[in-house]
Amino acid sequence: LRPTASRAHSASPRPLLRPGGAGRGRSGAAGGHCGRRPSGEMTTTTTNAVTVRFLASAIGAAVAEAVTLPTDVAKVRIQVQTTSGGEARYRGIVDCLMKVGRNEGVRALWKGLVPALIRQVCYHSFTFVLYEPIKDFAMGANPEGVPATYVQRLVSAGLAAAIAISLFNPTEVLKTQMQASTTTSSMKEVAARVWEKDGLKGFWAGVRPNVVRTFLVNGAEIGTYDESKLMMMQYLGDGLAIHVAASGIAGLASACVSTPSDVVKTRFMNAAGDPEHAAAYRGILSTATSIVRSEGCCALYKGFALIVLRKMLWCMVFFVIYERLHAFLRTWMVEVAVENL
Repeated sequence: LRPTASRAHSASPRPLLRPGGAGRGRSGAAGGHCGRRPSGEMTTTTTNAVTVRFLASAIGAAVAEAVTLPTDVAKVRIQVQTTSGGEARYRGIVDCLMKVGRNEGVRALWKGLVPALIRQVCYHSFTFVLYEPIKDFAMGANPEGVPATYVQRLVSAGLAAAIAISLFNPTEVLKTQMQASTTTSSMKEVAARVWEKDGLKGFWAGVRPNVVRTFLVNGAEIGTYDESKLMMMQYLGDGLAIHVAASGIAGLASACVSTPSDVVKTRFMNAAGDPEHAAAYRGILSTATSIVRSEGCCALYKGFALIVLRKMLWCMVFFVIYERLHAFLRTWMVEVAVENL
């Protein structure tokens, strides 16, 4: 991510997703002193940048997901329980985690780990690879030399994430059903049940609210992280503390805008392969209306505290690892390129 024009000349912060000096419309950025670089060199540079983003985001996402998965299991359990006409089984975060661990074993707190890792690695790596081309396309409407605006970064990140998650929605369905189940079910068993009841379309259950949620989450995460990081860097410089603080703010922002769609998405996905519940959840608006009518408006923010906790922890782990790996891989590739000259 590039700094805004008003900050670029003073702080020169390291961008989140793209190495500095490759800005559009900057004198000498593309061609140096002797004109345009050879196409082969440009292709190699672009390939290296994509590879760095892919690897850093994939590894960061895998570690962050493994560390924070118990909070996601608790969030799903709280969101799928209904309170109309009965007492809620889980009364809060700690109560849910303790009951799951006591009744089902500690391993149950990592239910759905395999599809969760597949989802995060594929989804985030694709998102970070797609983000730059989409942002460059959006910048085509800007005057020459003007970097991407905050809104353009938000929309570009959201679109990249929406495209990526629409491809990997089946992993989300499998993860959600494995986490919601109080019995031991393997990924193969869950997949067979969904296929038997709904066929191929069952694996794309809840794809519309999932795309909406992902657009909001990814836009808020990347846009807010970049904006917060750049603002703090002007006064405190770059470093680990800045990355942790900015990622915490990004996690809070994404949780605030995405929780209602996350509740709707969870209900959709948990109903896949269950005709009785699937009949009640036919569309985004109808599902949201049904939840509010039967459980109240607060039901759309079920598990909010857990989502905030999970998103803040997830973003802190992910962005810190991403920043470190991104810097390491860029430096390593430059050293390799110099040695091969």
